[in-house]
Amino acid sequence: MTDGERKKFDGARWMLIFLILAVSAGTVMYKLTVREHLEQTSLLFVGIPAILAIILALTPKAKTALGAILKGLTVALLLSAPLLGEGFICIVMASPIFYGVGILIGVLVDENRKYRQTTLSCLVLVLLPMSIEGGSPVLSFNREETVQASRIINASAEQVELAISRSPHTDLPLPLYLRMGFPRPTEAKGEGLQVGAPRSLHFAGGEGRPGDLMLKVEEFRPGYVRFHVISDRSKIAHWLDWKSSEVEWIELDSDHTRVTWKLHFQRRLDPAWYFRPWERYATELAADYLIRSNANPAGSWPE
Repeated sequence: MTDGERKKFDGARWMLIFLILAVSAGTVMYKLTVREHLEQTSLLFVGIPAILAIILALTPKAKTALGAILKGLTVALLLSAPLLGEGFICIVMASPIFYGVGILIGVLVDENRKYRQTTLSCLVLVLLPMSIEGGSPVLSFNREETVQASRIINASAEQVELAISRSPHTDLPLPLYLRMGFPRPTEAKGEGLQVGAPRSLHFAGGEGRPGDLMLKVEEFRPGYVRFHVISDRSKIAHWLDWKSSEVEWIELDSDHTRVTWKLHFQRRLDPAWYFRPWERYATELAADYLIRSNANPAGSWPE
């Protein structure tokens, strides 16, 4: 074996050793996080990739810390499904923030090695506050969210009200983003707009066990109805906590009605700067889907 081959072999061996150490440390930290019910906080999405990246950055004989980190994180994410039971959507959603933390650490470590100017203490100053977000109410940003969608329906207000009073439809294709591994509504029950009228949506597929979202009419008047969420047993409850839904319809003329559908929920995932935009985007799509599928008389689907 030549010196070049020996160095290459030694580098690969050290990479494997530190990869095993990193994955083992990440697995232990993940189990502890779940045990302490912190799996929805920044400790999981920032703290764990930071630990993985720091361990991988210390790999001897690696050409660059950044390269070692990116290789190791890729393997760790691929192993998270069989080792930790995480689903596809969780891995996809976590990947950008994992790589972001890894790139930050890799760049700082490489700069430190090259110029001897940046110290690793910077990592603690930057990542520690980011890792504890969501650990308690004091360490959390505002979780209350409201989104809405609005469309003009080719129908009278009376026809729209009749459509909303019926059992929800679940046969309209979901937007692409909502088909990316999320649970889907497969069955719906309940009708009527009188106060107390129930609604139930059964979610299945995607991640987690099937479960039902239960609602009831809390307020109704001409042109307005509010649904209150009673319970949510679907996997969606792991990501956000539905609170209520409001629908308002205003007749523009005898053949056109403006429908606005609002959704109120609490964000349950941290960090807020990363998950808030994603959750708002998903729920805005859901609000628009509810209008298109449930506020339209039969055969009056808007383009």
